[in-house]
Amino acid sequence: MRIVVDLTKCQGYAQCAFLAPDVFTIQGDEALTYDPYPDGAQRTRIRRAAAACPVQAIALDQADGGPDESLNPNPRPGTAPMIEDSGDTFKRTGRIVIVGASLTGLRAAERLREEGFTGALTLVGAEPHEPYDRPPLSKQVLAGTVPLEDTSLPRRRDIDATWRLGVAATGLDLAAKHLHLADGGRIGFDKLLIATGLRARPWPNPAEAALTGVLTLRTREDAATLRQHLARRPRRVLVIGAGFIGCEVASVCRELDLPVTVAEAGPAPLVAALGGVIGAVAGELQIEKGVDLRCGVRVLSLEGDATGQLRRAVLSDGTTLEVGVAVAALGAIRNVEWLADSGLACGVWGVACDAGCRAFDANGLVTDDVFVAGDIARAPQPMYGYQYLAVEHWGNAISQAEVAAHNMVSRETERWPHLEVPKFWSVQFGTEIKSVGVPSVADEVAIVQGSVATRRFLAVYGYKGRIVAAVAFNQNKWLDFYEPLIEQAAPFPPAFHHIDESVHPQPVPAGFKPAASPTQDATVVVTGHDPNERRARLTNTAAGDTPSRRPAETAPQLKEPSP
Repeated sequence: MRIVVDLTKCQGYAQCAFLAPDVFTIQGDEALTYDPYPDGAQRTRIRRAAAACPVQAIALDQADGGPDESLNPNPRPGTAPMIEDSGDTFKRTGRIVIVGASLTGLRAAERLREEGFTGALTLVGAEPHEPYDRPPLSKQVLAGTVPLEDTSLPRRRDIDATWRLGVAATGLDLAAKHLHLADGGRIGFDKLLIATGLRARPWPNPAEAALTGVLTLRTREDAATLRQHLARRPRRVLVIGAGFIGCEVASVCRELDLPVTVAEAGPAPLVAALGGVIGAVAGELQIEKGVDLRCGVRVLSLEGDATGQLRRAVLSDGTTLEVGVAVAALGAIRNVEWLADSGLACGVWGVACDAGCRAFDANGLVTDDVFVAGDIARAPQPMYGYQYLAVEHWGNAISQAEVAAHNMVSRETERWPHLEVPKFWSVQFGTEIKSVGVPSVADEVAIVQGSVATRRFLAVYGYKGRIVAAVAFNQNKWLDFYEPLIEQAAPFPPAFHHIDESVHPQPVPAGFKPAASPTQDATVVVTGHDPNERRARLTNTAAGDTPSRRPAETAPQLKEPSP
């Protein structure tokens, strides 16, 4: 039996923990953790918990008794779970290939079948595993409460697909409509969905990165290796970078009573995602839980012994730490190198697409047969001045996959725009941090409810007099109230009265570092003179970012809270 909880919807009511306490657990006030592969004896309790969930966030595997509509976090009004084939020839005989066999790829495949697509469907994945859930890797798996193999994603339905796992895509020929694979094979397609996502950014010094104990966290294998190292009780764990992954790793280390140092080059943890003001609160939380937090500090070098085992880390504050494990939590790199000669508009910032998930080519023209979804997609967000945003979150991966799949098999007049308000969550140090909107575009922030001192509060972010985001620390039930205010561009600061109003609601600067445009440098060479000859050719296509530059310094984006 497999279950998954859509934590972007969960509001911490704890009905599930009351009805099935052996499966669902509330950490602190609202942070839910759960066993994704519980014992079959819990089946009845889990079904009752799913039925009792006020926001219907619990989804069960199809194999456990049929499709579960709660697996679709964004049901479209007027759409049924199964749409009959309209008779369109493509739906019956077309060939669709999905590159990326993860959450986005799986949800897109399921949606295609629900839309009535009965043609050939192929999923290609570089990893050898069928789709699995990444958020538990930095939480339950790392803490040892959930086995690694129990993170497989549940299925809404049989997708009747051909799986090509453990084989990476190496090239794309748009003219011939061929996908080239690492094993020398190629696959023909009529329509293609690109969902190759991210990989962890490694420690930039290759010799130091090769030391035993220097790790990253993104895949199942990464989580298994890090878990083994933590089980050996290292003298100290060094976490390099205080984004969401780094903070969650540090949290698990303290759960396991391991000494941990967090080195963050910025002024506070989570500063790229939440700003300096709220990031400082996250920093205070870490210190209270026993983390040796060092902000404004870089790791200059990692040193090993004669056996190649990590032993020391030299920091920019002049100290040398004796460490047994170092986790490089330096952000992620988008998997776009295989598209370098494809003619698509792609680069270190991702693959550009329109609001309907259709990819742009290098000329800026939209394609009709190539779509993009998930962490790799950079799409315009109308609610934020049509900025091109790459949203690296679980909920966005699902909602964008749904839109892409629908549009792949729909007439142009029936296509959907992807207009979901971005959401993310993180569980760290017994606290649930949850957000709606895009905090990083804000210039001001105000604590409107609760108290920072009690670590239960809600912060609202504003930009030029309108609400653009809200972040909750153990107050996530209120975020549903703020989501429509963001959609409606409601005035900031909020003028209405709240329950549990803050005693200090005055706006202050949010504390974000101005982000450089990812397209500030020339990316194409334009040739030709007559309109019918003018063409653009990419000059720095999927070349990958330089190791010394982190994503937060190269492009505005939202950080993924889990691997």
